[in-house]
Amino acid sequence: MKEESIYEFTATLLDGSPMSLGSMRGQVLLFVNTASKCGFTPQYAGLQDLFEKYKDRGFQVLAFPCNQFGAQEPASTEQISSFCQKNYGVSFPVFSKIDVNGPEAHPIFRFLKASKPGLFGITRINWNFTKFLVNQEGRVIKRFAPSKPPKDLASDIEALLGHK
Repeated sequence: MKEESIYEFTATLLDGSPMSLGSMRGQVLLFVNTASKCGFTPQYAGLQDLFEKYKDRGFQVLAFPCNQFGAQEPASTEQISSFCQKNYGVSFPVFSKIDVNGPEAHPIFRFLKASKPGLFGITRINWNFTKFLVNQEGRVIKRFAPSKPPKDLASDIEALLGHK
């Protein structure tokens, strides 16, 4: 069966509990593969800023730590949780460490990549902090390169949220 929307998936949070993405139905979602020891790691602050700015309008950031790029997320679940909270005050959901490429890639990221390939139609994620913006119907609208700062996504998020 081919999944039709992101809402058909479940992922495990850092605390070990499963979270159905169906619980996010009707919200604008930003999926990000993250890492604690990457040059882009300071983007956690920008992601938190976006979350704070738009959460009351139906926006959610979903972070998925991944150790596939330069082994930049070697930390344990507890260390990742502590790092995100202590250094960036992260209050959006952070999930257990996953793979985003290869045969063990999490189904959520297989769906995201197939829905919105990168440059030249390449589905592979090339580095940490690749971002996928999903609309209220669970469809992937845009894919952003790791180098795109979170603040530069504000106009796309606002366009999906509408003026309130």
